[in-house]
Amino acid sequence: MPRSTSSSEDRTRRRPGRRPRARRLLDRVRGLRSGGARVADLVLLTTAPPNGAPVIPALALLHHRVRFAPPDARAALGHTDVDVIIVDGSDDLAKARSTCRTLRAAGLETPVLLVLGEGGLPVVSADWGVSDIVLGSAGPAELDARLRLLTERAGAAESGADAGHIEVGDLTIDPGGYTARLRGTALDLTYKEFELLRFLTQHPGRVFTRAQLLQEVWGYDYFGGTRTVDVHIRRLRAKLGPEYDQLIGTVRNVGYRFDQPPDRPALP
Repeated sequence: MPRSTSSSEDRTRRRPGRRPRARRLLDRVRGLRSGGARVADLVLLTTAPPNGAPVIPALALLHHRVRFAPPDARAALGHTDVDVIIVDGSDDLAKARSTCRTLRAAGLETPVLLVLGEGGLPVVSADWGVSDIVLGSAGPAELDARLRLLTERAGAAESGADAGHIEVGDLTIDPGGYTARLRGTALDLTYKEFELLRFLTQHPGRVFTRAQLLQEVWGYDYFGGTRTVDVHIRRLRAKLGPEYDQLIGTVRNVGYRFDQPPDRPALP
């Protein structure tokens, strides 16, 4: 089972003079890149007992430090010194959604990883405010990779390296707020639609195969097949509307790319 830290360890971790969180995150990232141990401080918000059936069994095979807390935002706000907050949505999606949204509304910058079953995937959308999602059945390699990427991104953001909003013509994407706006109007996107749009806009003009998009947006061991990319592209184009659907171009027999919008003529 994952190791849970004692209250004395918590007090030690919070003692005055400790390194700022951003510095700790960056030091951990440097350690990972140089082959150091991948150890992160995590809090798991769940109703499951620590000694019961694990929410995500792969976590027990990793060497991260894990604390357990009730699945509500107030409990999470008492653990702001952790690297990642894991929210258990495997049994109560409504409660998980409320918790995630409250955390983001409170301005919490700690990455939030939502654990859920396959049946919950269709209902998760960008307005949940989660940083990433993972199936409870995920293997240790996938879980460790997701935790590492969340930690790296958080370290980059806190050190001022985050690129912030993405603006392409009339389209504005806020990665931190998980919102996309077209001419100031918010687009009603699911979580994966948002992630797909964000990834493409971050690489304008570059062509990605369906397999590459599956790996980058869905994860390297996703088993749904490349057809899911076509479905999400079609939905994205529909939500962009006929005036903007050409922003996502098709390269026949290859894949998709994000095309820069043409300059609008100046008004007389």
